[in-house]
Order: sequence, then structure tokens, then C-alpha cells
Amino acid sequence: MLKQRLITALFGIPVISAVIWFEGPLPWFTILAAVWSVLAVYEFYRIVGVSRILPLVCFGLVWSLFFIISPHFDYALLLPLLLTTAIALPAILVVFLPRKQDALHNWAWTIAGILYVGWLASYLVGIRLEAGRNWLFFVFFVTFASDSAAYFTGRLCGRHRLAPLVSPKKTWEGAVGGIVGAVIVSLLFTLPTPLQVVMGYGQVVLLGLLVSVFGQIGDLTESLLKRNMSVKDSGRMVPGHGGLLDRMDSLIFAGIVVYYYLLVCHGGVL
Repeated sequence: MLKQRLITALFGIPVISAVIWFEGPLPWFTILAAVWSVLAVYEFYRIVGVSRILPLVCFGLVWSLFFIISPHFDYALLLPLLLTTAIALPAILVVFLPRKQDALHNWAWTIAGILYVGWLASYLVGIRLEAGRNWLFFVFFVTFASDSAAYFTGRLCGRHRLAPLVSPKKTWEGAVGGIVGAVIVSLLFTLPTPLQVVMGYGQVVLLGLLVSVFGQIGDLTESLLKRNMSVKDSGRMVPGHGGLLDRMDSLIFAGIVVYYYLLVCHGGVL
């Protein structure tokens, strides 16, 4: 498992770095986010399908894609329309579908997949477009540092269970290690390099801490979903890590934190 994780990181990090760095001639990061998120939404629907819930998969995939690319358009106008149609259209569809059993559950889980993956992942695209590549690198690498530090700290000295009913292997020691790893990497972004972000030491430490905390909450949220559905991993597309949804659960929560932190506390970036 560890060997697979390292091999995946060895090949995956350069690819992700390249699509974040280069802007043309196509919006490479948006393309990656769209493909990754649509496949992750499919994994989400496959997970809930284990409980014989039948979400409107095609509708969910298309509307998730709309949310992902929405930051490229008039977001203030488009977002209310997407939210309204994401709620109303599935309700209309389930009324006219021949299968009426568990129709309300099917409708609710269709919306859940769209909002949980599609809408939340759109914040990462928004950061790339509005704040620039350095801030998106910040989200990715601080989150990766938090996940890795939590994983290795938990393996080496984890004793006290963090949330045994949700994810038995996660420990408080690992969580603290994740925070420390995130703060250290976040401080590296203040150095005069091509990836430097303009922010005071206190702010960057606070933001690194928030990214780690909310990223770990995002991880636990997906773990709760899988435990409720009696599923171990969302898929097998990322060797050593599980599925695509498993790999983005921390990132989407971290992206929300960074986006609104920049919007509210670091005016002028967004």
C-alpha cells in the first residue's frame, strides 16, 4: 500500500503541477477538474447505489460538469440558476419516472452528488481563475502535506482514536501531525520563490491550520458516507489511495476555506 502511494505521488504530482502552472492554449486545470469531478460524482452515485438508491446519474454528471465550468462565466448570475435547476429538475423527473419507490431518496441523493462534488470542486477552479496559480498550489500542497503528515504520524505514534465510529484508523496524534505538516509547508510559500504568496506569517500559519483542520473534516465526511453505505473505498482508479473521490475529499473542503479566507480576510486577491 505504501509503495503504491509513493508511486502514485511520483507520477501524479508532476501532472497536477503542470496543469495548474500552464494556462494556454486551453484551461488545463479546469479540464482536469471537470474530468476528475465527473468521475468522482459517478463513484459517489455508485456508493449510494449499494443501498439500492437509484439517483439520476446522467443528470447528476451533466449538472456537476456545469458547476465545475461555471467560474468561467458570469458566476453571480449562473450560480442561482444552476442551484435552482439542480433541485427542481430532478424533482420533476422523479415524478414522471415509472419507478415511484424511494423516489424522494433518489431525488435527494442526486442533488447531494451534484452539490458535494460538483459545486464544492468549482471553488478550486475559481481560485485558479481569480487568485492565480500560486494560491491553487498552496491549496494542493498544504493539503497533501497535511494528509501525508497525518498518515505517517498516525502510523508511527497514533494511540488515541479520533473518530472510531467513522474512521477507526485515524488518531488524534495523526491529526496533530497533519496540522504541523500543513503549517510547515504553508510557511514555505512565504519564501521568495516563483510560488510565493503575499501574506504575513501569522496569516499563513492560520490559513495552513484551517486547511488541515477542514481537509481532515472533509476526509471524515467521506469516510462517514462510505461507512453508512458499507463501502471501503470509492473506487480503484488511484492505486494506493482508492478512488478519485477518496483523493479529493480533503481538497474540496480546503478549497472552500482558502477561497473564502481570501475573499473575506485578504481583500484584493479575489
